[in-house]
Amino acid sequence: MSSMSLIRGINASVGYLAPRLVASRMRRAFMTPRNLPPRDWELPLLAQAERITLRFGLSALRWGKGPAVLLMHGWEGRPTQFAELIKALVQAGYSVFALDAPAHGRSPGREANVVLFARAMLEAASELPPLKAVIGHSMGGASALLATQLGLQAEAVVTIAAPGRILTMLRGFAQYMGLSAKAGAHFVRLVEEKAGMPAKQIDVAQYQLNMPGLIVHAVDDPKVPYSEAEAIHHAWFDSQLLRLEQGGHQRLLADPRLIGETLRLLESVGEAAVVPLTA
Repeated sequence: MSSMSLIRGINASVGYLAPRLVASRMRRAFMTPRNLPPRDWELPLLAQAERITLRFGLSALRWGKGPAVLLMHGWEGRPTQFAELIKALVQAGYSVFALDAPAHGRSPGREANVVLFARAMLEAASELPPLKAVIGHSMGGASALLATQLGLQAEAVVTIAAPGRILTMLRGFAQYMGLSAKAGAHFVRLVEEKAGMPAKQIDVAQYQLNMPGLIVHAVDDPKVPYSEAEAIHHAWFDSQLLRLEQGGHQRLLADPRLIGETLRLLESVGEAAVVPLTA
């Protein structure tokens, strides 16, 4: 029996007898990220960055000069995972600010969630020049969309492998961990209490998205289903959907098509019309 099967079995058994106990334990696990070190290929770009500290101790990396672009990585991610995109943005004449999310990297905290990610972006934006664009990967993409509903201003937004419906992701995690229906319901409520926002409100179908956007997702993403990209696109009238047949959840960050379409979107902001995606 694998360790994951054993954990699911224990959660199912104990969750039947003590659903609140199991839900509380899973809530802590769900909101406590590991701080994973950068890969070797990330180190050269990291060495070129300027480390800056924003209000409330938020840490960020900066590259280049020009109109500001704000990046937010995903859960247990790092700014330098955007390495190829960052290099292309700098070469195109943008200044890039990439946050360490709360409880990640050098930013303070032990726990995090999508609401804290979004509020961190709002705090960062208040200290940065007007934003040409905001780009987020995975939970960073979900937090970018949420941040726009909380007051974040940007000329364009790009989401990469992002979920659009947090409740779907919470239920999926509870099911994956083997929680009983009662324990799963307690888990969702505990996450909502900690985040300070009902999960059903963190749903792109309820958002007002008035800026141009690009949604990038790979069909073979093992963590966030491609259907999430379709849901975001359906709710966002001024968005373009770039479907990649391959790229998984991480590899697509270096895909030349993602980089090319992101640069094209930024160049097109302010024009009367946006040219359709290239074939």
